[in-house]
Amino acid sequence: MPKSFKYFPKTRVVIDCTEFFVQKPSLPSAQRITWSSYKHNNTLKLVVGITPSCSFCFLSKLWSGAVSDRRITQASGFLEMLEFGDEVMADRGFTISDLLALKGATLAIPPFANGRQLSSRAVTRTRRIANARIHVERAIGDIKSFQLLQGTLPLTLKPILDDIIFVCGALCNLRSKLVK
Repeated sequence: MPKSFKYFPKTRVVIDCTEFFVQKPSLPSAQRITWSSYKHNNTLKLVVGITPSCSFCFLSKLWSGAVSDRRITQASGFLEMLEFGDEVMADRGFTISDLLALKGATLAIPPFANGRQLSSRAVTRTRRIANARIHVERAIGDIKSFQLLQGTLPLTLKPILDDIIFVCGALCNLRSKLVK
């Protein structure tokens, strides 16, 4: 296990969402559901999960950019892969601790400041989580490095885009690891 996970021995998976820009659909209703208020563009998004050894272990199907991270996590099948006692590491935007609790799993996210200064213990925990979470960002960057997934994707790819992303993730797993 990489050094950055030393303080998180129960962490089974690190998750994040990522978005891919897509052509603006011609139908206003399709434009609305693919609109990402975070990216200010039309997108498709998915939940990505990596193991502490930085291999992809979960790639959800693509969802419209307007769908929340929580909803994708809930409906994607991700929760079904968890076992009692697992810990899931995520960014503070993943408000899924209640969903994980139903599976007997816990959520490791950076502490919230709530308008106050964080204690030194909370600052240390935030730093440790950030050091571990950076690997999911690198893994996402690895998938997005494939030429086919760069730029604005044509809507004609939509029927096979889930498969393309799955294959790119599998190819990334065959490369040398991001973390030693």
